[in-house]
Amino acid sequence: MAKKLAVIGAGLMGSGIAQVSAQAGWDVVLRDVTDEALRRGTDGIRASYEKFVSKGKMEAEAAEQALARISTTTALDAAADADVVVEAVFERIDVKREIFRTLDGLVKDSTILASNTSAIPITKIAAATERPERVVGTHFFSPVPMMQLCELVRGYKTSDETLAAAREFAEGVGKTCIVVNRDVAGFVTTRLISALVVEAAKLYESGVATAEDIDIACKLGFGHAMGPLATADLTGVDILLHATENIYTESQDEKFAPPEIMRRMVDAGDIGRKSGEGFYRY
Repeated sequence: MAKKLAVIGAGLMGSGIAQVSAQAGWDVVLRDVTDEALRRGTDGIRASYEKFVSKGKMEAEAAEQALARISTTTALDAAADADVVVEAVFERIDVKREIFRTLDGLVKDSTILASNTSAIPITKIAAATERPERVVGTHFFSPVPMMQLCELVRGYKTSDETLAAAREFAEGVGKTCIVVNRDVAGFVTTRLISALVVEAAKLYESGVATAEDIDIACKLGFGHAMGPLATADLTGVDILLHATENIYTESQDEKFAPPEIMRRMVDAGDIGRKSGEGFYRY
């Protein structure tokens, strides 16, 4: 019998997680608060499958079968019979805690409750439940169908069994996992990219070099596929500002204090590709 996954949040990350899971044979219920958000999510999944089919990376029949395994809902209680729940909503602790508090009263005792957060400590999210040992971080990367990495995060009370189940799930949908053994804000990857983006933004802000040259330095000097400022534009300057602020608030480490230019860009609405302008124009 196919295992059941509930994904909470049908945005770019949630729909990507639903897509790779359905492709791997999971029955997926995708939940969001509006039908419009769900339609956008499933349209994106369909388009992505079609692209894989056109490139010969997926059979048309397999794509149809995977799509048929995804159902959508605006009701959170549709997660009640899920084996694994992955939360992928906006990066706000109050929103996440409320969802986990509700899920805790809905799902089976054996269910794994996972968060796709990139910067909020898992322990803070898990504390909203009566089962912190069943809560774990599964930080996927965007775009989920293309990116190999999944960062597994052990909260203060996450059990070995839960971590192992999360690894089995992530590897089963085609990801390579790293384990974050101590629940620090920002984990491994968000701390690394935040420190790099903050320093790159400071160099740009103070006129040391252009955005293009800073990015070229990282690509050609360090072998990065994309420079930090182009990454900020792709991710969203607002998202990275929020992440660096979270890490700075938790750690009080000055290297994560976001430079003023990032705040002003967000104030002005220049948040990267999605607005048409960030460190670059699109």
